[in-house]
Amino acid sequence: MHEIEPFYSWKNLYDAATDDLSPFYGREYSEFEFTNTIYNYVIHPQWDEIGSETLFIKIIYTDYSAGFTIIEMLGEWNDAINNDIMFLKREIADILLSEGVNKFILIGENVLNFHSSDDSYYEEWFEDVDDGWICLVNFREHVLNEFKKSNIDYYFLFGGEFDLINWRTLNPQQFFSTIDNLATKRLNA
Repeated sequence: MHEIEPFYSWKNLYDAATDDLSPFYGREYSEFEFTNTIYNYVIHPQWDEIGSETLFIKIIYTDYSAGFTIIEMLGEWNDAINNDIMFLKREIADILLSEGVNKFILIGENVLNFHSSDDSYYEEWFEDVDDGWICLVNFREHVLNEFKKSNIDYYFLFGGEFDLINWRTLNPQQFFSTIDNLATKRLNA
């Protein structure tokens, strides 16, 4: 797991550590000191802690004027034991929401498992985005099935066209525009 790095090709366009509105403003990173673990497996030091023992993220792009953020995720999303949604909602989403972000793109290629609890934080986040949305991109099929089984799939857009395997070939504005167009079509259908 230590070799899985967050996507870094947009770092010249956006860096959460230098964004004074970001929850990660002022963070310093090491390229050599591996301190965080998921189940005794060290992870790359560029991933950000959110308070969870098993779920780490990286805000790879935020555009406050357009009201969107792109967040890459790593680990196990475990609401049953760690209440990961609480950390994600309180420590990340609430801060971004307060700055006008209401469209969230969560990239889940490296989310290995999901364990549910209740849906109160999901419902709250869904209500808080108002006329925005929360979109899951490239999550593994078994993880999405767990979302469905837990009846929290109502709060997200995912599947089908949202699984953009080539998102890394786009710039952030193109990626957002693609997701936003698909979201508009799906929400208006």
